[in-house]
Amino acid sequence: MTVAIEKPEKTGTAEPAAPAKEARKVSRSMVVGAILVVWLVLFAVLRGKHTLSLAAADLTDLHRWINDLNDSIGANRNSNPLFLYFFNEIRLVIDNLVTFIQQLVSQPSGVRPVPEIGWLGVVGIAGYISWAVGNWRVALLAVAGFTFMGLQGLWQESMDTLALTVSAVFVALVFAIPLGVWAGLSDRFNGFVTPFLDLMQTMPTFVYLAPLTLFFQIGPASATIATLIYAAPPTIRITAHAIRSVPETTVEAADSLGATRRQSLMKVLLPMSKRTVVMGVNQTIMAALAMVTIAALIDAPGLGKTVVQALQTLDVGTAFNAGLAIVVMAIVLDRVTTAASAREEAARLSKNRFITWRRPLLAAGGAVTAVLVYLSHTYQWAAEFPGEGSTGSTIRSTADSVTTWVQDNLSGVTNAFRDAITNSLLNPFQALLTDSPWWLVGAALIALAVVLGGWRAGVTTTVCVGLLVGTGVWSDAMTTLASTLVATVLVMLLGIVFGVWMGRSMMVDRLIRPTLDAAQVMPPFVYLVPFLALFGATRFTAIVAAIVYAAPVAMKIIADGVRNVPATTVEAATSAGCNTWQIITKVQLPMARGALTLATNQGLIYVLSMVVVGGLVGAGALGYDVVAGFSQGQLFGKGLAAGLAIVLLGVMFDRITQAAARRTSA
Repeated sequence: MTVAIEKPEKTGTAEPAAPAKEARKVSRSMVVGAILVVWLVLFAVLRGKHTLSLAAADLTDLHRWINDLNDSIGANRNSNPLFLYFFNEIRLVIDNLVTFIQQLVSQPSGVRPVPEIGWLGVVGIAGYISWAVGNWRVALLAVAGFTFMGLQGLWQESMDTLALTVSAVFVALVFAIPLGVWAGLSDRFNGFVTPFLDLMQTMPTFVYLAPLTLFFQIGPASATIATLIYAAPPTIRITAHAIRSVPETTVEAADSLGATRRQSLMKVLLPMSKRTVVMGVNQTIMAALAMVTIAALIDAPGLGKTVVQALQTLDVGTAFNAGLAIVVMAIVLDRVTTAASAREEAARLSKNRFITWRRPLLAAGGAVTAVLVYLSHTYQWAAEFPGEGSTGSTIRSTADSVTTWVQDNLSGVTNAFRDAITNSLLNPFQALLTDSPWWLVGAALIALAVVLGGWRAGVTTTVCVGLLVGTGVWSDAMTTLASTLVATVLVMLLGIVFGVWMGRSMMVDRLIRPTLDAAQVMPPFVYLVPFLALFGATRFTAIVAAIVYAAPVAMKIIADGVRNVPATTVEAATSAGCNTWQIITKVQLPMARGALTLATNQGLIYVLSMVVVGGLVGAGALGYDVVAGFSQGQLFGKGLAAGLAIVLLGVMFDRITQAAARRTSA
């Protein structure tokens, strides 16, 4: 009797669960649709009213106040104790570090007309380090890559970029690794630092520049500080994750043997986390290289400066040559640090046998490298890269010729494609956001945030909307928002198509994933160059570059989500007679909706950062405001406010999509 009574009760409680959940899902979709319909109706009635538009040269009281603050700081920089004994000292230390490394490898040192270590020594050191931490293939890649930069006629620019990157990564790791260890050991500190890391990784690279110039002035010091702040979070996060991933039984075993907390850390936790920490260093180096190139906007020397000047003058050939050098440097640094991570794992597994046969070779390689360094320090021919960069001249002329041919022969196709997307998607979306009353857009965003992400996301969006109004650049923010959303929609379309294809076929995944990995190594600047040749200096150029920049991460996340759908579920659907389209749309994509939401989150953040960088090639809006703030002193306040608006958009996007992802996976 007990069994007979319990069975109906279980059946009765379990069966309505699925319909109830489905009803909630439909209800949420209906609410979103209702919000959009109401918005469109009110837009038709109130179009053009209360739009808070501001001309490019106009300033608000906030912008003028920031300008006055900037002027006041500049006038009192050498007398105010806070600057005299804190900010100026930090700037001096960083400047000295950067100058030291530059004089070591790129710029004349003292009375010497050449650096302390010339090209031959740098190439030798790069090859030796790559071989020591990796293998002979990586060493060959490093030697070839550094030599290629010289053949391009960009040796000094490349070494300046390398000097800034090394300086920023060194200082970042000095702070990031201890903070990561602390976060890995302490739940309280991890909970405290995580929101800051989230904010730092949400903020586009542009945003770091303006506030730092306020305190550290324009120059290499500000560029290095901005770079190390931007590059530190990956190492902190990954180090904390590595410490937390060490099996508790291993730590307990060490404790039972009488190990102190320090001994457990130095003898157990850090050695077992070394491989993962090296992966964090890899991410920090990649982030630093991306930031160093963008920091050319605040007078950072190197390849980024060459790219910025070329983009501003629409010199595609020069921009392509310098961009190619950045890509080569990124690939070399990525492969070296990736190989170092693999080498740590190999050394851990084979220990003494691994070390024994390498020691004599390392000693011999060190001796050869020392000779190359001596030659480059002593002789002019080994210090200055030979030749006049004929390879670079060939690359520039070829790029210019290809650009001219494309513009002469393909302009009809490219212009038609650009106009179709612009007229069918971008213009209507931008009109809806910029011509609606500000309070209507704000109310719609808040309502969508509550429906999609919950009341916490609604509160965050309310605060962000209020602060966006306060920045005085509401109209430009809505223009940037329109470009970002259109680009994100296209990113998700590409992500779903290729992600599903990769997730369903391991062969396709093996073919496509290496290209996606390589695409994620390239700094954002590089993506602008080819599309500048195709579409000219327009906002569409920035959108297409943002799509190509953000699509790889969306594709990989969706592919992993589709692949993680249980094979038994797919087999059950197949046995029930479902065709391929039905399996994808009714089984795999619905069960991978958590991955879809995460891909949307990452796509939005990547697109936002790239759309803003597009301010250099005619994208306008917030990106232009930030760039103009660096170049025109009277617009500094507006540029800083635009940077804050970018942060607010990023935070709003991030919180809504993260909350939606949590509700989807719950």
